[in-house]
Amino acid sequence: MKSIVVLASGRGTDLQSILDAIESGYIKNARVTAVVSNNKDAYALERAKKHSAEPIYIDHRGKSREEHEKEIIEAIEPFKPDLIVLAGYMRSLTPYFVNHYRWKIINIHPALLPLFGGKGFYGERVHKAVLESGMKVSGCSVHFVTEDIDGGPIILQRCVPVKDDDTVETLAARVLEQEHKCLPEAVKLFLEGRLRVEGRRVIRNF
Repeated sequence: MKSIVVLASGRGTDLQSILDAIESGYIKNARVTAVVSNNKDAYALERAKKHSAEPIYIDHRGKSREEHEKEIIEAIEPFKPDLIVLAGYMRSLTPYFVNHYRWKIINIHPALLPLFGGKGFYGERVHKAVLESGMKVSGCSVHFVTEDIDGGPIILQRCVPVKDDDTVETLAARVLEQEHKCLPEAVKLFLEGRLRVEGRRVIRNF
């Protein structure tokens, strides 16, 4: 049984998409063993409790990034994670954490990387920037996490149209629907050993 640890800071809808995919049998021989949040009020922690995953709150305030990450590592090591998923986790990771779990961390981002990614591009800011750019399409990306924020090799992407009357909220909702399809697919491919990184590209083995 493969162990998935999820880091989330908010509602946890992307986490729920993974939990649902496991329960439906789409993702086989795996379970979410722990959910870690830096926000004690994150509903993601409630979702963890409902699905027999360990809810872990680790406050980041008053600590360096590495100190906080060391606490996370100490908390999740007993679960022997095969995969770590950043699902709406609102903190960037240092090389210390990335190197500890090299090529075992993936992230979901609400835009078509490499556009609208990097420092400062998160949440509604992403969708606002897309609308202001005049882009006719947007979407989501799942990528491997490296030291470069939102810059790791891209695993999967899904597109949505940007409509003339879109608001930040309507575009965000349309992208989120695709996130809930894209993330479970990426998790499934990873756990089945069907992804290989070649330079900047991720090759899918069928």
